[in-house]
Amino acid sequence: MTAKINRQWLLKQRPIGLTKESDFELAETDIPELQSGEFLVKNIYLSLDPTNRGWMNPVETYVPPVKIGGVMRGIGIGVVIKSKNPRFKEGIMVTGLLGWQDYFISDGSGWMNILPSFPGVPLPNFLNLFGMIGLTAYFGLLDIGKPKEDDTLVVSAAAGAVGSLVGQIGKIKGCRVIGIAGTNDKCDWLTQELGFDAAINYKTESVFNRLKELAPDGIDIYFANVGGKILDAALGNLNLHSRVVICGLISQYNATERIAGPYNFANILVKRATVSGFIVTDYFKRMDEAFKDLHLWYTSKKLIYREEIVKGLENAPKSLNKLFDGSNKGKLIVKISEEPEI
Repeated sequence: MTAKINRQWLLKQRPIGLTKESDFELAETDIPELQSGEFLVKNIYLSLDPTNRGWMNPVETYVPPVKIGGVMRGIGIGVVIKSKNPRFKEGIMVTGLLGWQDYFISDGSGWMNILPSFPGVPLPNFLNLFGMIGLTAYFGLLDIGKPKEDDTLVVSAAAGAVGSLVGQIGKIKGCRVIGIAGTNDKCDWLTQELGFDAAINYKTESVFNRLKELAPDGIDIYFANVGGKILDAALGNLNLHSRVVICGLISQYNATERIAGPYNFANILVKRATVSGFIVTDYFKRMDEAFKDLHLWYTSKKLIYREEIVKGLENAPKSLNKLFDGSNKGKLIVKISEEPEI
């Protein structure tokens, strides 16, 4: 029997600073009958990402902001349970912008992909290593960072989902890798389990001074996930012809005042550095290229990752801030429903 009611988290108001549960409203709506070409997806897993916060601001970035009263945007995995679309048959697994809700109706347009066939890979991993996270780390480092043997690679938010993969891929490519994280436990995980050469606790150490000590010849690649003071410290320690990869600016997403520009900006000129921002959706046509390498490294146990799975759609809003207070461990995912038996 097909479900009739859909729970949806709607954006009630624009957050100021960190999000609050009161910024959202949990609504129940009827699920309409499918039209020709449409299919109904039962959502199973929902990805919580820093970009969720950016989508709530009243500013158009690479996508329009979520509308007030609209379903909160989010990447998910689900199973097709009813279909009037010959391409998306009942029982197949899909991923796309399914939203913060139990069910999603699609005609297959926009971003909606059938999951690749990787036998034995746990389903949540398609929101991690074999999803946007893995693609971001892969193309951001290899295409933008252009690592070479013996390069010094520095990664901020290095214990996060993207950063931890960036550092490991850097090691695979022969780089010397320094990670920046916010607790001693995370720093120990980077060096003792992931193989990073060094780690800096930005809450207890001077990032600028430690980078000067650990990278006396300068940074060749800086993979920026944070922005703010940590970005500025990295800019002050660049090597000649270094590459700065702007992946995210997580420290700024909840800012309530104007962000000061980096003081060390002039070093980009002095060191003849290249600074490039990128959005992973630009690389969707090359997904198979990344998946081939990522699957090889996964099966050969060269990549280690962590996931934190929160149970229940109702817990999505209050779990989002774990990404900003540093309390999450690995990729943050909400389990909405049980996986289908295959």
